[in-house]
Amino acid sequence: MNNQTIPNLIIKRSYLTPNRVAIHFDNRDYTFKELFELALRKAGYLQKLGVHKGDYVACLLKNHVDTAVFLVSLQLIGGIAVLLNNRLTAEELKWQLTDSKANLLITEKVFVDKVHEVETRLESLTTVWKETVDAVPFEEPTILEEIDLEAVCTVMYTSGTTGNPKGVLQTYGNHWWSATGSAFNLGVYEGDSWLCAVPLFHISGYSILMRSLIYGMKMVLHDSFQPDKVIESIKSEKVTIMSVVTTMMSRLLEALGDEKLPDTFRCMLLGGGPAPLPVLEKCVERNIPIYQTYGMTETSSQIVTLSPEYSIEKLGSAGKPLFPSRLKIVDSDGVEVAAYQSGEILVKGQNVTKGYLHRDHDYEQYFLDGWFKTGDIGYVDKDGFLFVQDRRSDLIISGGENIYPAEIEGVITSHPSIEDAGVIGIEDEKWGQVPVAFVLKRGELTEEEVIEFCRGNLANYKLPKKVYFVDQIPRNASRKLLRRVLREMI
Repeated sequence: MNNQTIPNLIIKRSYLTPNRVAIHFDNRDYTFKELFELALRKAGYLQKLGVHKGDYVACLLKNHVDTAVFLVSLQLIGGIAVLLNNRLTAEELKWQLTDSKANLLITEKVFVDKVHEVETRLESLTTVWKETVDAVPFEEPTILEEIDLEAVCTVMYTSGTTGNPKGVLQTYGNHWWSATGSAFNLGVYEGDSWLCAVPLFHISGYSILMRSLIYGMKMVLHDSFQPDKVIESIKSEKVTIMSVVTTMMSRLLEALGDEKLPDTFRCMLLGGGPAPLPVLEKCVERNIPIYQTYGMTETSSQIVTLSPEYSIEKLGSAGKPLFPSRLKIVDSDGVEVAAYQSGEILVKGQNVTKGYLHRDHDYEQYFLDGWFKTGDIGYVDKDGFLFVQDRRSDLIISGGENIYPAEIEGVITSHPSIEDAGVIGIEDEKWGQVPVAFVLKRGELTEEEVIEFCRGNLANYKLPKKVYFVDQIPRNASRKLLRRVLREMI
């Protein structure tokens, strides 16, 4: 059977609704026709620089209309965007650039120091600065009128069990079915607009851009999350939907005070880990329609969502799988278990990744008979509602960012005066969770010195917020770290 194709999203969208607003950014509206024209110019420059269909192109960019333009321009010529988290250190960026084999990096001057540090270690890397790309003579690009749903659209890195991140392959079909599943669940209304104050390099942000193109919906883009500006935007731009993580929701509730959101607002999509009960209760009190979700980079955004009509009755549940998706709970032998029995969460659907970049040999490690093994633990009740009990066992979710303890441990133990280390996440009112480190040292060493040593190799959000010096790091006979013992020590 031939692979399924659909028209190139921006070409079709600018043909269907050219004058509709695609993006509102920095007090300016950009129509779909303008977005197409801007993307076409950027596509011409990128092709002139040697970008061809199927090439991996790294993007290190802040939230800005230019970023959306670059991402759409890559779709026009079939370039694959490798989206880099702009909070990473030069060392972390170098690792991901090397792993992805991307030879071109699109970035901006605000990251100049970090990028120069990367360039000194990667001689094959060509850097394109967004501020000067327009100086390249324009040539009409060869654009893809149709896109293959099996073709990879984006690559996003996510923490893996080894501590090294893995590049998640996200196809056009993954994004298409994610948008379709969301539309069946939330509906698509005339006049819908989705506020994006989450990073475009995250699946939470990129999926909003894709929905804008597919639905013909306005994306209200913010360069960062500032509660007062968000509330103002919701009112002035008649925003109907917004994606948040728990920390954002808490800050919004604080900024709102006794104020209510306007009636035009219909959905707060809450992801990035289970939400604390007090936050959900406050949303119910304020009549904020909150949809709890469960999803990951590998599922191209939400795959399970709890509608507001069940928010009290099924409080604490992530909901049911979206229409095109399925889920089941299995035991350690891969056998499906009964309601209320805990096991690993497996998911399946057209929005689920086909694997990881350059890691075809790992397929069986992550998939079981076509089902994706999330590594998360949970159960379903008698009505089929999912309750997530443990996110990927050791994973720390801090402000919606995934932090894998093994990565931090690897950095800490590379210090010459440190013999062993263990990292766990602890509850934090602001961020949900933060990492703390247990360190077995050889000589004189202070907490500040350990944190400072980490600073050069880890993004700020991954830095241990507290260091405990201990006489022994608890390990079992096979030298596996016993994190539950570390939790008991606290």
